[in-house]
Amino acid sequence: MAVHLRISGRVHGVGYRAWLAGEAERRALSGWVRNRPDGSVEAVLTGESGAVAEVVALCRRGPSAAIVSNVISEEYDGPLRTGFRILPTG
Repeated sequence: MAVHLRISGRVHGVGYRAWLAGEAERRALSGWVRNRPDGSVEAVLTGESGAVAEVVALCRRGPSAAIVSNVISEEYDGPLRTGFRILPTG
């Protein structure tokens, strides 16, 4: 399973990317996460469907300092990577 996420709210400067990378790695997911110039966070998660669904649900809360207002989840059919990376803002 592969999903593309767009997470909005207070998600910059609160450790969201590192938190999401940790949650994904704990569940052996691959993909990436990055800040967007518009203040949102964008991510791709790939792996076992139950683990992906679990992390998507966690993204609706985020780390303790975050205030998540919206999570948009769509199927992803782009290039897949192994491992999980934090990418530069893009």
